Amino acid sequence: MNKKHLAVYAGVALLFAASGAYVGMKKQNAAPVTATAPAGVTGPVHTLLAQTMPDAAGKPTALAQYQGKAMLVNFWATWCAPCVQEMPELSRLSAGEAGRKLQVIGIGIDSPSNIAEFSAKYKITYPVLVAGMSGTDLSRQFGNVNGGLPFTVLIGADGQVRKTYLGKLKFDELHKDLATL
Repeated sequence: MNKKHLAVYAGVALLFAASGAYVGMKKQNAAPVTATAPAGVTGPVHTLLAQTMPDAAGKPTALAQYQGKAMLVNFWATWCAPCVQEMPELSRLSAGEAGRKLQVIGIGIDSPSNIAEFSAKYKITYPVLVAGMSGTDLSRQFGNVNGGLPFTVLIGADGQVRKTYLGKLKFDELHKDLATL
């Protein structure tokens, strides 16, 4: 191997190392930060409430603030057509009478930049948080074994999972389930 080839290989190696470092830093910034979860709640809801995730603007949001309130947690991605299709109805739900008793939360399994761009384009009336790929692991803890999207979890004010929904929500079914809270 001559010096010319060695220099080319070293340059390519540096390029890949710099790219890897950049991607690693971006992933680190997108990952939820685990905090201390509130007492009295167990299982995946405990794990959820222990999270602090950035919103679409990058502001850290502690999910512990929602303890004691019924929640509808929707795992979604910008590239998921059924996820995007159900968002207007979720916004209406959040802004309506049910929104006074229920906190709708969107957890994006996507990059911070995609979620920020999406949120700027669409008027979403509920908190949209960025979990990145770690959101898939969180949804699996709620029973989404294959990581399909959209995946929605209905949680009672007592911190108990009432129901999970895989795929696009059927809002007539959801409204019946909300009446039992």
